[in-house]
Amino acid sequence: MRILRDFKIPDFKFPKFKMDGLSDIEEMDIDYDSIEKQRENKIKKNAKGYEVSNYKTIKEVFQSSTTKYADNTFILEKFNSKEPFKEIKFKEYRSDVISLGTALNDYLKIKDTRVIIIGENTYHWYISYMALLCGSGIAVPVDKELPENEIINVINRSRATAVIYSAKKKDVINKIKEANVTDVKYFIQMYSDDELNGNSVGLNYLIKQGNILINNGNDSYMKEEINPDEFKVLLFTSGTTSSSKGVMLCNRNLAENINAVSAYVKLYTSDRLMSILPLHHTYESTIGYLLPLATGTSISVCQGLRYIVSDLQETKPTAVLTVPLLVENIYKKINANIKKSKKDSMVNSMIHITNALKSVGVDIKRKVFKEIHENLGGNIRIIVSAAAPIDKKIGKWFEDIGITFIQGYGLTETAPIAALTPEYKTKVGSAGKPVVCADIKIDSPNEKGEGEILIKSKTLMLGYYEDEETTNEVMEDGYFHSGDIGYLDEEGYLFITGRCKNVIVTQNGKNIYPEEIELMLGNIPEIKESMVYGKQDKEKKNDKELIITAKVIPNYDEIERLHGKGLTDEQVYEIIWEKIKDVNRKLTSYKAIKKLEIKKDEFEKTTTMKIKRYVEIKKDN
Repeated sequence: MRILRDFKIPDFKFPKFKMDGLSDIEEMDIDYDSIEKQRENKIKKNAKGYEVSNYKTIKEVFQSSTTKYADNTFILEKFNSKEPFKEIKFKEYRSDVISLGTALNDYLKIKDTRVIIIGENTYHWYISYMALLCGSGIAVPVDKELPENEIINVINRSRATAVIYSAKKKDVINKIKEANVTDVKYFIQMYSDDELNGNSVGLNYLIKQGNILINNGNDSYMKEEINPDEFKVLLFTSGTTSSSKGVMLCNRNLAENINAVSAYVKLYTSDRLMSILPLHHTYESTIGYLLPLATGTSISVCQGLRYIVSDLQETKPTAVLTVPLLVENIYKKINANIKKSKKDSMVNSMIHITNALKSVGVDIKRKVFKEIHENLGGNIRIIVSAAAPIDKKIGKWFEDIGITFIQGYGLTETAPIAALTPEYKTKVGSAGKPVVCADIKIDSPNEKGEGEILIKSKTLMLGYYEDEETTNEVMEDGYFHSGDIGYLDEEGYLFITGRCKNVIVTQNGKNIYPEEIELMLGNIPEIKESMVYGKQDKEKKNDKELIITAKVIPNYDEIERLHGKGLTDEQVYEIIWEKIKDVNRKLTSYKAIKKLEIKKDEFEKTTTMKIKRYVEIKKDN
């Protein structure tokens, strides 16, 4: 799946590890090879999918869940940093959605028009999106980080009639209003009680007006039937390699995502999912919002990146949706603290022992690694990582300490899930198996079985907004050309190895996938982040051969810890270059990095934390 700018994870504060009483385990005579075979046979024998739901529309999900789980807590949000998280029940959420939908339809009279939603993750974002999905119009979720000119562009491209925005976007929205450069009829501010004044109105006020209409007998909103295949959501892709495209989705696309995921992962009313990723992205809005809605699972809204640790500990979620950069940072922070406390040997030993015990039905992982779990809130049972490849060893480590590590794959165009790891048969390193409503095949595979990933699925978009030509370019016999490179193993698990547009083609016709090399560079402590690309030698303009180049952001904290303080730029360069030489020894010669560039500022990224390669490469041209 194709998040966050200025990404930093605060330090984890570990208590001293207390693993008393486990020393006897080390003395046990265990035949690990035999146990591993038993485990694999057991998995093959018992692996089976869960019962699959059969929703056709999100309104059907809304009706069912808000009635069935009416008295359960749905949203937990901290509206004031000095106060505890407020709990909002399903029945309150239901009432607000219906009231807002009624007001948009019959008070503002903007039924079936396009409505922008822009702002941070918050309760009013949730109810705005649902009000539109259930019958008030076409939702256009927008990245809150977009600059003013791009917001204007999205408003005009989508021909939006209204903009629902958070208070933090008020200044930008006011500038847009004053400039009078759009045809927007209403600007609706979240958490505002302001009455309708010209083209401005508060969302709280609309909820009140909708409630008045309902109390006077207006029940048209909930009586409205939704066509499952009707255009209901317009999402503009971030575009890591090209300009943004508008993806058109329908209710069926979103509902089939819920159905598909339910076959591989089971959520319960006792579960709690923490919302960290931005809701304008389909990964979070579908799997992080609509799926919990369907299963009666509560959602705790993270206050922001710097509050991740405290919010985990306060709300104690059982599941987290995330992206590789966040998972990697958590992994590194935890392990750095383990090494600092000189417990790394003990932890590694306990991992080996608890893996063996679990394979014969004795699972004490959560007890043994209690201190690690407590730093993540104490209840995490599932971590889902998507949007980009991740080092296999990181996913395995989380499984080793007792957390099910699930990976997913998809795009905005698949709304977004196309493949997912079944929680009952994980395979760390893969992107999971094609979901039950999808068929995935590999186009023109090479000798390694790698080729472009083609997807046919009920979750597949209606097409690109007002761009039939581009839609036709990516579709072939009902299959969507993803632009991603990968292969399917003998069990049908999908592995992603690169991106078509990122591939570096050598003069001899060899293909180099930068992602493969970047994962290897990610294992170097002295490197914070890297981007590998083919660079034209400016001194040899007629030479078509590209120089395999690594643009690297140094991890100065680790460099200082491992190599000392007060190092010059030249010394930092040499330290990293020596590490890259080690990586080159593990690569075939044509893949070897020939040039190193040190980057001192951050990479420009999309809201799914992928580097904007085309922007970074353009800077050098």
